[in-house]
Amino acid sequence: MYAALWRLLPGPWWVRLLIVLILLAAVLYGLFFYVFPWVSPFITPGEVDVQ
Repeated sequence: MYAALWRLLPGPWWVRLLIVLILLAAVLYGLFFYVFPWVSPFITPGEVDVQ
């Protein structure tokens, strides 16, 4: 799957690497600032006691 994605990207290897890094940063940004805060009220951690 990753090889197919790599072949679809345009340009030499360094341009492909730059595109992949930018896409990865965009996905992480979306997760941390939109998805995780939206999901956090639905996830309630159980009572954790260490004795």
